[in-house]
Amino acid sequence: MSEPASANREKKQPPLNGRRALPSNNSNAEENDVPEMDAFGLIPRGFNPKDYLRVVDIHMFKEPNEINKQQHHTDKYYNPKLIVRRGQPFQIQIDFSRPYEPEKDQIWLEYLIGRYPQPNKGTYIPILIGDALKPGEWGAKIIHKENNSIRLSIMSSATCIIGKFRLYVAIRTPFGIIRTHRNSATDTYILFNPWCQLDAVYLDDEKEREEYVLNDVGIVFHGDVNEVKLRSWSYGQFEENILDACLFLMDKAELELSGRGNPIKICRVASAMINSKDDNGVLAGSWDNLYAYGVPPSAWTGSVDILLEYYSSKQPVRYGQCWVFAGVFNTFLRCLGIPARLITNYSSAHDNNANLQLDFFLDDEGQVDNRLTKDSIWNYHCWNEAWMTRPDLPVGFGGWQAVDGTPQETSDGMYRCGPASVQAIKHGHVCFQFDAPFVYAEVNSDVIYSRMGKNGSQVIEKIDTTHIGKLIVTKGVGSDDMVDITENYKFQEGSAEERLALETAVMYGVKKQTTQPSTYQPQKDVEMDLQVQKAVLGSDFKVIIIFRNKSRNSYTATTYLSGNIVFYTGVTKSEFKKHSFSAKLDPLSSNAFEVMITSAEYLSDLLDQASFHFFLTARINETGKVLAMQKAMVLEIPTLKIKTKGEMVVDREMAVVVEFTNPLKQNLENVTLRLEGPGVLRTMKKEFRQIPAMSTLIWEVKCIPKRPGLRKLIASLNCDALRHVYGELNIQIQKP
Repeated sequence: MSEPASANREKKQPPLNGRRALPSNNSNAEENDVPEMDAFGLIPRGFNPKDYLRVVDIHMFKEPNEINKQQHHTDKYYNPKLIVRRGQPFQIQIDFSRPYEPEKDQIWLEYLIGRYPQPNKGTYIPILIGDALKPGEWGAKIIHKENNSIRLSIMSSATCIIGKFRLYVAIRTPFGIIRTHRNSATDTYILFNPWCQLDAVYLDDEKEREEYVLNDVGIVFHGDVNEVKLRSWSYGQFEENILDACLFLMDKAELELSGRGNPIKICRVASAMINSKDDNGVLAGSWDNLYAYGVPPSAWTGSVDILLEYYSSKQPVRYGQCWVFAGVFNTFLRCLGIPARLITNYSSAHDNNANLQLDFFLDDEGQVDNRLTKDSIWNYHCWNEAWMTRPDLPVGFGGWQAVDGTPQETSDGMYRCGPASVQAIKHGHVCFQFDAPFVYAEVNSDVIYSRMGKNGSQVIEKIDTTHIGKLIVTKGVGSDDMVDITENYKFQEGSAEERLALETAVMYGVKKQTTQPSTYQPQKDVEMDLQVQKAVLGSDFKVIIIFRNKSRNSYTATTYLSGNIVFYTGVTKSEFKKHSFSAKLDPLSSNAFEVMITSAEYLSDLLDQASFHFFLTARINETGKVLAMQKAMVLEIPTLKIKTKGEMVVDREMAVVVEFTNPLKQNLENVTLRLEGPGVLRTMKKEFRQIPAMSTLIWEVKCIPKRPGLRKLIASLNCDALRHVYGELNIQIQKP
């Protein structure tokens, strides 16, 4: 005879350790089986469960065109299961073996998640059928009864856990509780709900919700503040298996299920999980231009390949840089229903010691001394903003929160950053968690140029208060425009409010030397400017240095120009140009000096983003004062052309053609092309052994679009000699 179920269950229970009877519940995946019959005691001989009300079938209305996915804005998810948003009613229909009679039949629903479901943790949710639904609380009521069926409207809690729940229907009989058996077809995903006022991520503007939650293609702004470049990125948050891949990230991070209803916790954990440092997260970063055994960051066209590879291999995907980390993070947030956008900060400070200033040390020649200089200025840096309330902070600091998945510095012992209230950063209230001082420094540090004097003292030559955080941008709502949001992060440079915010930040313990050494007296009557001509990769260009002598004195300036190839993080790879000369500065006049840069000087050492950094110093011989400035420039990189052939209709074959002309005077070897378009075609890859100098390559791909409406095709070309080559095309797919 078999043992009773209760004895069976006792064996499975984990040992008591004096602290907590149940192990932690931090995985959405596993489950313990719920008994289909919970007996109240000994069961009489003649008992036949079939004599009682039985569930024959459950209808979930889970097709994209049915009521649930339509009302919950989840119809785009390429997923056969029911997906709803919390705090909003959804419908199911239960078919019984006979008509349901509320007077004598007692039934309830049970939603379970994770391994050891418990009512007090929100992981086991019994729902009785009532007369009315309360906003934002679990409940169910009958909205329609016909023959043997009832249709229920079910409300989930506006604070409930985000993840995949299992559903059981329980029926009480005199001898025990009978449950439906485990059926994965009734599994229900519950997501954040920006449409629900009671949800912590509620966003009140419909156009913003369409952009920040439902748009699956975005734009990454890169390049440099004087030459903003942009490329599209496919977030693909609705593509097949992406929702499961995003939920898996929280399992991998071992985030307790009870914390998974809180967007602050989820952002904090995901910020660490997006990079592979210290937790084997999604992406391994590489900033050294060597991408062996992996995909160079510039070759990715979107997040889908990265997340799916990680979900299947469970190993970090190689390789990412800041916009790739930010692109994947954005997919994760939008997929779970947290409104999110990708931000680019131009001239972004990476302050190593949180003193709110970047220290550049010059040697006697006026060149930057790389041994002493540890701080760096990134041409641009991408992070994300996620929208949520911050009940843990004073009123007014909710809204956009900066979160960053790029590993730069540790926070609480892990590589992660945020969520930091953008409003708090603007006002200098950097005492509020998380990581506000670091983000504050990224957008508002001062740059200090100093030189070691002969006696070992530090002589400050120049202080630049406006170089950092020159421009902060994001993609427009419902358009591909660039929107300047610098004002969200800081007051007008040099304004009284901006200096006040700086003093506030200092007051909250951000170290900063506010006293300027008395020795620092700038050379006021001479101005220096540096202009760099726009240039296409592979061509020569000019650098122009202009002096304006506003005094009645004649001066001579010993001038030194250094041209460096740099990573976009501002770290120098190699100096390719050194040029010094003596400039005569006549009284009350301007003088211009031209320096020619030839392609032969830079081509052999070029990096991913074809980014140069010019450093100019001039010593006025008569006064001994030093003028210093720096400027970054990015070469124009050729683009890919995308065309389509044939009619563009759902479920009918069409062709996409990618064209590229090699602009260099050399052959390109081992070239990889990628092409993707959410809803139109899955990522395709093709390798070409060689593209001869100045010749054109044509690649044609056949595909069958699956979704109507405005869609975007994105292509990238990658090889060792040429990276960051993109193309894109907006296309309109018709309904059949």
